[in-house]
Amino acid sequence: MGSNVIPMPVHQDGVVYVASGHRQPAMLAIQLDKAKGDITGTDAVLWSIAENTPYVSSPILYGGRLYFVKNRNAILSSYDPKTGEPVFGPTRLKGMGPIYSSLIGVGDRIYISDLDGNTLVIKNSAQFEELAMNKLDEGIAASPVAIGDELFIRGHGHLYCIATASN
Repeated sequence: MGSNVIPMPVHQDGVVYVASGHRQPAMLAIQLDKAKGDITGTDAVLWSIAENTPYVSSPILYGGRLYFVKNRNAILSSYDPKTGEPVFGPTRLKGMGPIYSSLIGVGDRIYISDLDGNTLVIKNSAQFEELAMNKLDEGIAASPVAIGDELFIRGHGHLYCIATASN
């Protein structure tokens, strides 16, 4: 998994997805009930990839797809979590800088924030579709959090709450 594994593993249906994008890029889908001891070369590893994997941000399992960015770069990929086959990507996210925060899913959308203060909103879909690009006056390294109808984003100096205006 490389020398500096930072992304948090994600789990669904008895499978854990682990990733590292530092020096030896890797992502593995591991069947937990088969994972005993050294699982190298065993059927506990359902699939693996060795490119375009995240270094800092954690992947997200959302809407039947696994989404992640390459290293700290604004290059997004989506995979089928069951087969390890690409759904789309790698796709360069135009206008985005380095990405440290984890992706989040809300409704039919995926939110991706960068160190330059941008938050890209894409459709949770089998095809890459940009819905919006939003910009704050400060960078974003922390992962956004959605609570109800509110989106909280911690910038370098402020905490923002973004919500629909009430009538």
